[in-house]
Amino acid sequence: MSTILETKGLTIAFGGHVAVNDVTIAIERNQLKSIIGPNGAGKTTFFNMLSGQLKPTKGEVIFNGKEITNLSATERTRLGIGRSFQITNVFPNLTCYENVRLAVQSQQGIRYNIFSHFSKYKHIEKRALELLDVVLLKDKTEELAVNLAHGEKRKLEIAMLLALETELLLLDEPTAGMSLEEVPMILDVIKSIRDQRSRTILLIEHKMDMVLDLSDSLMVLFHGELLADGKPEEIMNNEQVQSAYLGGMQHDAS
Repeated sequence: MSTILETKGLTIAFGGHVAVNDVTIAIERNQLKSIIGPNGAGKTTFFNMLSGQLKPTKGEVIFNGKEITNLSATERTRLGIGRSFQITNVFPNLTCYENVRLAVQSQQGIRYNIFSHFSKYKHIEKRALELLDVVLLKDKTEELAVNLAHGEKRKLEIAMLLALETELLLLDEPTAGMSLEEVPMILDVIKSIRDQRSRTILLIEHKMDMVLDLSDSLMVLFHGELLADGKPEEIMNNEQVQSAYLGGMQHDAS
């Protein structure tokens, strides 16, 4: 299995505070890895260095064998790194279909020409409908985005990320702010993308029980440091992880 993303000694300090300290990790292609850890562990800061929102104080980020440490977020998107809920914007007064179609057009560098025959764009329509199906929104094709529930908007944003043909999906707490009824839907969408094994997913979650069954592997951040990295069962049985973070949660999650 090949590596799609690596960090080497990734570190960032704000003033005297080291938020992420010397994190070295390798992410395998077409796997789903979850980053877990309590609030304040440095998860989102680490993500922001991967997606280009923050520049590390030291260390490297390597994507598909190329060092990208100094590239902007936009340049990383062009290379195939998609960051959820920040790169994409849902247009509230367009339908779900129109939102995804615009993302497909953007990826293919196509602008509509009023004088072109509509049949030229059939492949765009087909792709947009396929992506709505992937994220379980096919029945909402003609629904305005503004009318969607919070969880449905998240699913629409994932469809738009997929439309950009991202090789690596960075999902920052995808279930945050959702109702209990909405959580299983978004997890089903993420599972279906994982099961296709054509994209790599890196996912932040502070509720470990949410991602145990979803993840091929877990990395645990604690006080900005990499505490552990391995298969879910290894992480569950890691005494350091239990004492630092999980407490009694390993029993609740089993």
